[in-house]
Amino acid sequence: MELAKDENEKIVVGLDVGTTKICCIIGEINDDGSVSVIGIGNTPSRGLRKGIVVNIESTVESIKRAVDDACRMAGVEVASVYAGIAGGHIKGLNTETVVTVSNKNKEVSKSDVDRLIEGIKTTLVPLDREVLHIIPQEFIVDDQDGIKDPVGMYGTRLKVRVHVVTANVARAQDLVRSVEKAGFYVEDIVLQPFASSESVLTPDEKELGVVLVDIGGGTTDIIVFVEGGVRHTAVISIGGTQVTNDIAIGLRAPIEQAEEIKKSYGCAFAPLINDNEEVKVKLIGGRPERVVSRRVIAEIIQPRLEEIFEFVSQELKISGVEGSIPAGVVVTGGTSLIPGIEEVVEKVLKLPVRVGYPTGISGLVEVVNSPIYATAIGLMLYGVKSRRQGRSGLRSAGGNLFDRVFNKMKTWFEEFF
Repeated sequence: MELAKDENEKIVVGLDVGTTKICCIIGEINDDGSVSVIGIGNTPSRGLRKGIVVNIESTVESIKRAVDDACRMAGVEVASVYAGIAGGHIKGLNTETVVTVSNKNKEVSKSDVDRLIEGIKTTLVPLDREVLHIIPQEFIVDDQDGIKDPVGMYGTRLKVRVHVVTANVARAQDLVRSVEKAGFYVEDIVLQPFASSESVLTPDEKELGVVLVDIGGGTTDIIVFVEGGVRHTAVISIGGTQVTNDIAIGLRAPIEQAEEIKKSYGCAFAPLINDNEEVKVKLIGGRPERVVSRRVIAEIIQPRLEEIFEFVSQELKISGVEGSIPAGVVVTGGTSLIPGIEEVVEKVLKLPVRVGYPTGISGLVEVVNSPIYATAIGLMLYGVKSRRQGRSGLRSAGGNLFDRVFNKMKTWFEEFF
């Protein structure tokens, strides 16, 4: 199916295809370069499990409803989107590659940088995986490290250290097919925590060292920045849905009511709740309501969230940056709205913490001023940055989805350095 890109280059669309919800944010680039949110669509997600498409037709219908709702609010039609991807199949690793400087005068050129990227492509990517992002950390010319832009420098050997994010080919294609069957061209697919970092992290936090934890419905996504570069990414297949399920099992309540209890009465840190606070709970099978202490609800929620952040702690140990994150932890996503989340993070990770709200936008700010929209807004802002950098979509004329991915990656170096 041939799909056209949007002709209006001022309209940018972020599409967060999540486990529990599908959110579409439409932004308009103003003349001064700022971005206004002009449309929002939010619909329950029916075709995903733990961030992975398990029913394409249900996913297609949910995408259509979310985008249509956003278009009606914005009063525009859209043809293309920037889509987020998550799931346990996502893998990130740090690596490096080296080339000999090709110019006779030993001056590093852009073609040398391009050869580095091709080296990553040919040596690192198994047949069943595709590259989503190659994010540069630093260049090394001969023995001089810490170089941001090596072009024009003199030396004989050029090395680059990068963070590479890959996805399972089939799982990525399922996401893209779902969006395309809904009638929209995929400008790019973006790792969800990387997208969220665009909307909730500051440049200072990234430079100092920070870990972003995005707790979605089916997954918890982690991204670590040190000295402005990405040092670690990970996806944990536990999220807010598991918290809801714990409440439903612990209170013997229907899932729908368990979700409402979590949102209205939940607390992540039991010591914050007075023993005399009570909640009425409807039981499964039409049994009579019973009264439950709100502290009991907190005692159900807290262990699951502590488990999630224990996994985060393990990822920080794997990354080797435990002592290099003075900016602490930023928690975002819908589950970050549960009161007491900061206390749980501080208890488990022993780091300063804040809840991340989207920034860098105008327009319908009051409507989207919630961690729930961090990923969708981040995808939109990523799209705006891509337009400014002149990056084309994933699919150029001819070839399949990923044929031109390394052409896109070459512009990352221009963006970061």
